[in-house]
Formats: sequence, C-alpha cells, structure tokens
Amino acid sequence: MAAWLSATHTGRMGQASRVIAILDDEEPYRRALSRLLKAHGYDVASFSAGEELIAEAAQRAFDCVLLDLHMPGMTGFDVLARLRDQPSPPPVIVITALDDPDFPKKAFDLDAFDCQLKPVASPALLAAIERACAR
Repeated sequence: MAAWLSATHTGRMGQASRVIAILDDEEPYRRALSRLLKAHGYDVASFSAGEELIAEAAQRAFDCVLLDLHMPGMTGFDVLARLRDQPSPPPVIVITALDDPDFPKKAFDLDAFDCQLKPVASPALLAAIERACAR
C-alpha cells in the first residue's frame, strides 16, 4: 500500500511541494529516504513493489522517482521500462547497492536520469533530485 502525502501540501517557500516516489523493497531504507525528503520540503509516495508504483503512476504524476533495481517480482529495470512508455515519464534516479558497471549503462539505455550507489550521500541525492525536477 502506498504511503501518500497530498500533492497540494505547500513547501518551505509557500510553493506546492514536488512529489517524489520511492520504490524500494527494504522498508527501513524507504522510511529513511522519506524522512530525508520530507525534511527538505518534498511530498513522498512510498512503494514496496513495482506493480504498486506503476498503478499509482497511471493515476497521478510524480516529479521524480527514486528506484531500487533489485527487488522481488518486477525488477527496477522492468519498472523503468514501463515508466519510460508513459506519455510524460517522470525522471528516474536509480539507486542500487550492487556496484556492477553494467547496471548504469542498462539504466541509462532505459532513460534513467541518474544512477547512484547505496549508501547514497544525502547532498548528492538531493542535488540529483533538484536537477531531475528542474529538467
């Protein structure tokens, strides 16, 4: 089940907050990312399975998606390909714990905006999100 905060929430500057979707099968990691993003004025939609994110993305737009690659069921690559096929796909930042040189290439071939290794440094992730949302 998605944990959803209203997209009409206003951020620190009185502007509507950007909505960031997090897809990761590890609940503690999703929770930590959610806390980080909320502390920086983002609204967050959190998902534990690719199917949940795809279903929600068909109903509402996300400003950015943070996507783990290795999950049971639908993989991050599957989700990335499905998101890419949407009329207005959100920028996707891939986050993975596996340091395999083939993963970023495959992710970029599927139009990922950025790839980062876990554990992700907060400043680098926040900067990537800002760049992705500004594109």
